[in-house]
This record gives sequence, structure tokens and C-alpha cells, in this order.
Amino acid sequence: MAGTRRVAEPAEPAQAVGRRERHKRATYERLYTASIDLFTGQGYEETSIEEITERADVARGTFFNYFEKKEEVIAAWGARRRDTLRAELGAIAGGDSDVSTCLENCMRALAKINKMEWRTTQVMLTAWVRCGHPIFEAPYATSLFADIVASGKQAGEIADHVDPTLVGNILRDVYLGTLYRYVGRGKQPTTLANELVTTLRLVMNGVLVR
Repeated sequence: MAGTRRVAEPAEPAQAVGRRERHKRATYERLYTASIDLFTGQGYEETSIEEITERADVARGTFFNYFEKKEEVIAAWGARRRDTLRAELGAIAGGDSDVSTCLENCMRALAKINKMEWRTTQVMLTAWVRCGHPIFEAPYATSLFADIVASGKQAGEIADHVDPTLVGNILRDVYLGTLYRYVGRGKQPTTLANELVTTLRLVMNGVLVR
């Protein structure tokens, strides 16, 4: 007797898949937004998953469908911050300014991004550091700075002996170190841009062609 041929299950309508994906994205955004709002308002450590799900108006177990633990919200915040920085700095790097002006504009843009949501920056940066992200995450800002320095080197603005990646690491350290001091000391970011640019100029004095 011939074998029974298995009949494939009918594919789910694309419209249904689209609705489900939109619902998942909307739920994720509600959870993410609720988390950030609560962290900003009362602190990361002080916020429970129960409070997050209550704010997002979902069941407690729903949180774990999107985040394995509360710390993953920090990673999500970091990823969004990286995307913002890449977009801002990438647009600046794509201009026709000289290398020093380009890097100064980058530092001002970084200061602006942090100042726009300063309270969130304070809370999330502190949590990001405590969870060890600066140690284990790839230094994405380094490559952004290094690409600009490399372009300046090709244009003859940067000395031949200079390693763009090393300068990129230094500028990343300048940016994060300055930000850590402001957050750690509870300073308002009114002079953040000026301090970043001033320190940048000290670094550039050692790498520009004389």
C-alpha cells in the first residue's frame, strides 16, 4: 500500500503575522518605556519587575518574554544610545570640515545628546557601569573617532606616526571619563561640551601636523 502523504499545514495569512509582530513590538516598547520612566523617576535598583509590568499594563510573566532579566533593559538602552551616537557622529563625519573641527563638533553632539535626557543619563549610565558593560561591550565610540582621525591622516592633517585607533581609544576615554565625573559628582551638564572640547584640543595638540 502506498505511504500516506503528509499534507502541509496551510500557511498563516501574512496579515495575521503582521498583526502579531506589531503587537509584539508594541508590547516590547511599552515594557521598555515603562522601565526607563521608572528607572529615571525612582532609580534602577529601586524599581521592581512588578512595577514595570504594572506600568506597562501587562502580566508579570510577559516581561520575561522580552527580557530575561532587568539588566537586559540596560543593554537595550545602550544599543539605542549607540544608534543615536552613530547617526549623529556619522552625519558630522560625512561633512567637509577639517579633522579638528569635525571632532569638536562630535564632542558637542555627544554633550547635547546626554544633556537632552540628563536624569535618564545619570541613572542609566550608573547602572550600565555597575553591570560591567563598559568592560565587556565593544568600544563602539572608538571606531567612530578613529575613522575621522584616519580621514584626517589621509588628508595630511594628522602626523604620519599617529595610530588612528589609539587616538580613537583616547577620545573615547575622554568622553566617558568626563561623563563619569559629571554623573558621579552630581554635576549639571552646563559645561560638559566646553570641557570635552577643551580636553580634545589638548589631545589634538599632540597629533596634528605642525
